[in-house]
Amino acid sequence: MSAPPETLLKQLCDKRGLSVPEFIKLFDHIADEVVQKGPDNPTCSERTVRRWRAGDVNPDSLSPDTRRVLKAMLGRSVADLFAPPPQPADPKAPAFNLEQEINMTARDAQDEASAAAAASVSDTTLDQLTDDVMELARDYDSIAPYEAFRRGQKLRGELALRRDQTEVPVQKQRLLVLSGQTMALLAASAFDLGVFPAATRLARAADLYGETARFEPLRAYADGILAYVAYFTGEPGEAVSKARRAQTYGGLGDVARRRLLAIEARAHGYLGDYETALRTVRLSEEIESGARDDLHDGVGGEFGFTPERLAMSSSSTALLIEQADHAEQAARRALHLIQQKPAEARSAHVLGGAAADLAMARLLADDVESAAEALTPLWNIPADQRVTGVLVRTRQIQHFLARPAFRAAVLPRELRDRLEDFTSAANRRQLGDRSVLLQLEA
Repeated sequence: MSAPPETLLKQLCDKRGLSVPEFIKLFDHIADEVVQKGPDNPTCSERTVRRWRAGDVNPDSLSPDTRRVLKAMLGRSVADLFAPPPQPADPKAPAFNLEQEINMTARDAQDEASAAAAASVSDTTLDQLTDDVMELARDYDSIAPYEAFRRGQKLRGELALRRDQTEVPVQKQRLLVLSGQTMALLAASAFDLGVFPAATRLARAADLYGETARFEPLRAYADGILAYVAYFTGEPGEAVSKARRAQTYGGLGDVARRRLLAIEARAHGYLGDYETALRTVRLSEEIESGARDDLHDGVGGEFGFTPERLAMSSSSTALLIEQADHAEQAARRALHLIQQKPAEARSAHVLGGAAADLAMARLLADDVESAAEALTPLWNIPADQRVTGVLVRTRQIQHFLARPAFRAAVLPRELRDRLEDFTSAANRRQLGDRSVLLQLEA
């Protein structure tokens, strides 16, 4: 009579005819299905399997992932698998051993709880990641777009790692939202660098995260970026469509709606629909319901839409609909508002954009000297912060000053040369392929 197997694991393997090599192959297959960490999946060697079958191992020394795979393979807890197999039932014994069943259930519950605890991320780590995303959003205006992109890349990798480490639904939800916000910031920086195809892909990725997480303010922000890209690539009708679709999402606050209406107004102006453009500008300036949302207001920063940015956007739309007086008033308002802030908190985008709009409005009135004065804040913008909106505006002024009426005059020629130096000194990635150089950015 042969000796009984040393462990329940060996007994189950014998019953199923699982040799050691077959055990290893099945273990790897189950690990791919259950753990799904690719090269980081747990593995086992022939020596390891023989030790397991002999019970020569402390179950508590196994990793949570290894315990999950073994339980999925054999349907029993690790504690049971490495214990001696149960003795054959005594015909005279009761058919059901309540104490044994309770103990087995308790061991299974403990194993499951340990595995769940291991498959989570600490709240401290999540809080830090939340702070990091918020800090990037709020620093965005004061750093170079490439620096914002670099920081966003690093955050994206960290968030992806943490998503793979947790099975807790509330943590997964939180990480999805943070990942979507990071994608949106990457999209914004790609747009500011003039790399429109990448901005489109990143904005769509942000939208997918927003859809998965059921976080509609993020979807609205992503659609706003897609509207900007459509506008700049010569598709103002698509820009209107994207901006209007974004406004249909639920849970948007006043800031989000102002931003989307400002984008829509610009596209109407480009289409030549002056009446609709003017009406939409007024709507963007009059929204005051008190509604807020967790992205545009809660996180803010680049997700926000400050009063000075709204004023700058209004000045750009006014130029498109040939209302130079309105454009000058809005640009002056934007400059006044931004100058009330500390120097380190002033957006180079808004400062440069409003200065260029003010100069353009004065050029339309044939006042070259006042236009030159309006451009004064522009020259101090660092080369690596000369974003798409600022560069497109300066190129528009260069084209305007190249008209025959200005060619023989000294000041227009000096301004053209200085504007050319301004744009050529910018990061070349910010001078990407643009088909709408004579249009203005938001």
